[in-house]
Amino acid sequence: MTSSDKQQPAQWHGARMDFSSAMSYGDYLGLDQILSAQHPLSPNHNEMLFIIQHQTSELWMKLMLHEMQAVRTQIRAGELQPAFKMLARVARIMDQLVHAWDVLATMTPPEYTAIRPYLGASSGFQSYQYRELEFILGNKNRHMLAVHEKNPDVHAALERELLAPSVYDEAVMLLARSGFAIARERLEGDWTQPTQADESVKAAWLEVYREPEKHWALYELAEKLVDMETSFRFWRFRHVTTVERIIGFKTGTGGTAGVSYLRKMLDVVLFPELFALRTAL
Repeated sequence: MTSSDKQQPAQWHGARMDFSSAMSYGDYLGLDQILSAQHPLSPNHNEMLFIIQHQTSELWMKLMLHEMQAVRTQIRAGELQPAFKMLARVARIMDQLVHAWDVLATMTPPEYTAIRPYLGASSGFQSYQYRELEFILGNKNRHMLAVHEKNPDVHAALERELLAPSVYDEAVMLLARSGFAIARERLEGDWTQPTQADESVKAAWLEVYREPEKHWALYELAEKLVDMETSFRFWRFRHVTTVERIIGFKTGTGGTAGVSYLRKMLDVVLFPELFALRTAL
């Protein structure tokens, strides 16, 4: 071996090799923290899949919340073009989460049974990011705050979201600012309550859909919201079918009825008038 073979190359095909004084890929992404955040409690090989499935879902939800908070701000400001791009991104993130269930579905009932005793009472039902996502989409429920009382910061963040208008509330207020006759009760309603269908909102959206060329921006907003909710429904459906495949109708670790509870969630409609108007067109 020559002396030149022993030397460390300064670069490889143009790539920088020395990061002793520069930020690297791992530094930028915080990979040391992310990749050391998996702590299986059982001796079972399959628990790593279970942990990473849920951790990656939480990362995607963090991005969805980042996007949806910006969507709400843009709609409030009447800046719809940026909101359209963000809503499309959220719908694609939900598509990604739908396919993520395919990976977890490779876990068989005996494999899950082996790790379940180690999960204690922890459950996806306790995901505060998922709860915040539901709140920002309009599926409000004050009782859900009780799950997060042990974490004051999380509880406060969820309470702020509970009290704030949802993305859809902002869309309805935009309809009113655009000259549509929205009932005063709807505009001054209690933001802490789940979205309820309103005839004046349905009539406004019907007018938008009957003359899309005249109201193109609102028409596009409505379709972006429908697209997003459709993806959200697929995500929920894939969740319930995966849970049924793995645990059947056992009670969930968090105390819910498991599959029966998840099936009830499939009936939740986030933007009721946008789906109801299709029958009236």
